[in-house]
Order: sequence, then C-alpha cells, then structure tokens
Amino acid sequence: MNTRFGLIIVGDEILSGKRADKHFSKVIELLGTRGLALTWAEYVGDDPDRIVRTLERVFASGDVVFSTGGIGATPDDHTRQCAARALGRALALHPGAEALIRERMQDLAREQGVAYDAERPDNVHRLNMGVFPLGASLIPNPYNKIPGFSCTAGNGGGVYFVPGFPVMAWPMIEWVLDTQYSHLFNRSPRLERSVIVYDTMESLLTPLMQQIEREHSAIKVFSLPSVDHPQHGRHIELGVKGPTEQVPAAWTMLLNGLHELGARVGTDMVRKL
Repeated sequence: MNTRFGLIIVGDEILSGKRADKHFSKVIELLGTRGLALTWAEYVGDDPDRIVRTLERVFASGDVVFSTGGIGATPDDHTRQCAARALGRALALHPGAEALIRERMQDLAREQGVAYDAERPDNVHRLNMGVFPLGASLIPNPYNKIPGFSCTAGNGGGVYFVPGFPVMAWPMIEWVLDTQYSHLFNRSPRLERSVIVYDTMESLLTPLMQQIEREHSAIKVFSLPSVDHPQHGRHIELGVKGPTEQVPAAWTMLLNGLHELGARVGTDMVRKL
C-alpha cells in the first residue's frame, strides 16, 4: 500500500489571521524533493476536545502525519496532553527529553553569565516541555535542543509532533523523513503535464477527462479554471498526472481529444512530482 502523508497545523493564531501559515507549502516542498506527496492537511484551533478527536482519527488511519504547534508549556499549548488522551496513555517526563532540556537550560545560564539553578521555578516549569505520552520517541531539535516527539498506534502509521516555529519544525520534519522514510524516496517517480485551454467550458471537457481516467487507471486528470488570470484571462489549466512512464500516453490522448473538440490551447507545462 502507498504511504499517505498528512499535516495538522495547530493554533488559534493561524485561524485568527494573527500569523500566516508557512508550514503547508514547505511540507509539500520537503516531501516533493524526496519523491513523496502530501495527501491531506487540516487546521485545528487550540480546542483540546477538537484536537483529541482529530488525533484519534489520525492515529486510527495508519497515515504518516506531521503535527505542528501546541507542544510548549504555556496554558494555550494542549497538543501533548491531547495526544495522550487520544491514545489512552498516561503522560510522563521522558528521561531523554529531560536531559536535553536541562542541557539547554545550562547553555542559557552560561550565555547569560549566571549560575545554573535546577530548582529555580522557571527551570522546573520548562521540564513540562518534555512530558510526553508514555512510549513516545524523541525528535531532535537542532535549533535549541528542546525535542519534539512521535507516537505510533501499531498500524504502520505515526504522528510526529514538532513546534510551530518554522526554524525548528522544518529541520525536524526533514530529520523524520530522512531517518524514518528514506526507503520511500523516489520509489515511484511521478510527472504532471498540463495545458492552458481557452474559451471552453469544463462541462465540454468532462467526457474527455472521464475517458482518459477509464483507459489509464493510474492517471489522474485535473481541471483548474481561472476567470481573472493576469496573463491568460479566463481559461482552464487541464492536465494529467501519475507515474512518469504512464503520463505520455494519457497526455497524447488529452491533446488529441482537445484537437477533436476544436479547443484553443496555449502554454503547456511539465512538472515532476
């Protein structure tokens, strides 16, 4: 079975517009450069019950999922606790996370020129960032050593929890891909070819699209209409995508079909997936 990759972006600040999400496009890029693709993505606010329901569904799916945000130790960070609830597991301070967090606190003390006090209230509170569901594994954080974590539900998938900060999250996601899923890289190269079609209604193109998918089961046909493009004006980008070796035949069928319809076509595009 093909491994499906998903993305959960947690945080009221995204849904309110206080911060613009940067993870969606970056995760597509990180997967794409490795010959992989994002299957789905969801945005979730800082609502613990909704986060739990989302994670319960995701853990049951068997998908490989990256979850960004909400793993800190402030009152509006709920993701660690919600992961434990979704799995029915207890929370506990992870020994490896504790060691890394203490190391980070010692680094900060040296930078500030003060003595490290392990019992200082703020230092004790920072250890909450290492309280994970029992059985969790660590994801190293090259930016400040405060780790993320991952949990599996025994069905082949897993959820990888990283901070909301891109400077931390992106290298952590890369580490997960490169250490856990390199066996999937470029296993089945994929290609997309499309063409600009002018002055044609989607309803006229639909039978051609359906015929291509019937005759080429591994190919997906897509139609992206636009009404106010600055260069092409009203048009449809019509294309096929799928395994590299199967795209040429479907592409030829698409072009022939457009010719038979008398459609006016423009620029064609090729993109490796």
